[in-house]
Amino acid sequence: MNFIEELRWRGMLQDFTPGVEEFLLNNPTAGYLGVDPTGDSMHIGNLVPVMIMVHFQRAGHTPIALVGGATGMVGDPSGKDKERNLLSEEEIQHNVAGMRAQLAHFLDFNTAVNPAKLVNNYDWFKDMGFLEFLRDVGKHITISYMMSKDSVKKRMASEQGISYTEFAYQLLQGYDYVYLYQNHGVRIQVGGSDQWGNITTGTELIRRKLGHETEAFAVTCPLLTREDGSKFGKTADGDSVWLDPKKTTPYQFFQYWMNVSDEDAKKYIRIFTVKTREEIEALEAAHAENPGLRSLHRALAEDVTARVHGEKGLASAINLTDFHFGRQSGEEALAKLSIEDWLEVSNGPDKKSLSKSDLENGIGILDLLVQVGITQSKGEAKRAIENDKSVSLNARKVEAADFQVTTSDLFFGRFFQLQRGKKQKFIIEVSE
Repeated sequence: MNFIEELRWRGMLQDFTPGVEEFLLNNPTAGYLGVDPTGDSMHIGNLVPVMIMVHFQRAGHTPIALVGGATGMVGDPSGKDKERNLLSEEEIQHNVAGMRAQLAHFLDFNTAVNPAKLVNNYDWFKDMGFLEFLRDVGKHITISYMMSKDSVKKRMASEQGISYTEFAYQLLQGYDYVYLYQNHGVRIQVGGSDQWGNITTGTELIRRKLGHETEAFAVTCPLLTREDGSKFGKTADGDSVWLDPKKTTPYQFFQYWMNVSDEDAKKYIRIFTVKTREEIEALEAAHAENPGLRSLHRALAEDVTARVHGEKGLASAINLTDFHFGRQSGEEALAKLSIEDWLEVSNGPDKKSLSKSDLENGIGILDLLVQVGITQSKGEAKRAIENDKSVSLNARKVEAADFQVTTSDLFFGRFFQLQRGKKQKFIIEVSE
């Protein structure tokens, strides 16, 4: 597999150093991606370079994920208009643990041939003194070289300027490459296009410090935006789409991909899945024939959700999608909801509450409709049932005005659904 060509046809290739394509075709090697643990979860905006490493491993090379326990304490100025808040060592270690678990969903750490590795640059920086760093690293890179980087130029021209801490960041990242070159046989570093300056500082440091006929390469991917120009990985409300299910539920994650534009779906299915060109073109043809089925979007959403949240998370996302959008009969969709699914749907604006004591001896449907505020009076409730035939309990039509609702109608002893008409669907949560 030609790694560079694979990235090229998928639209994942921005810049690369000369000779990298030929080198990788002839030399199984190790490459690395650095991720600074500024939070305890990645968001989907972090995934493009991660997917590059997925393809790197598929091409027979060894991917190394570097979690920046040391550089995360400093902060990268690339793409930032102001200095970020510095985190404590305890916060960094907490974040490292969270991101390590998420990376395992993408990279195979157990394969016998080229298993992925995880390293933390805190391990080699923690015992390095400042004077040692200046002598062994700083002396090899000139100030003029460091100031030529776009990330530094932009910050120098800003009102805030740039601190020495952030100015030195590229030396820290450059030394990461030197260390991995010497100790793990790394010959390529990948990252987003905003990392080009930092990555090439690493290749230059290798050349100047080690004096090799250097075979150290760089590859970057484009920074994504949505078709409308908005930032990729953000919801309509401006919230990030996280990989952590506590921050973004599997259903919300699934729906993000389902709701991208047609053009974005065509782009994203190439970037965020490992489907072949033929599979993708077949999905695009099916979508063009019947756009209403959204088969392209669904294939994208299912693939990425399964990778991030596993089959259980995907099943939950699909069940909730069927519940909200009626791909299955109402009764069938309700029966598939887990307790976690019910808890999620009960957080919506259409939630109503009821005391369990009201159901102990049963409650008449007319009283229930009035009590939870779906109708204003029992007369209105009766007309809705007998004349309009518009009231359903748990997706079953209520036929008689004297119908009694009891605890046997509850899912997990806690929830039921009450519906009036096609659009008014309410989740009733019963509490002590």
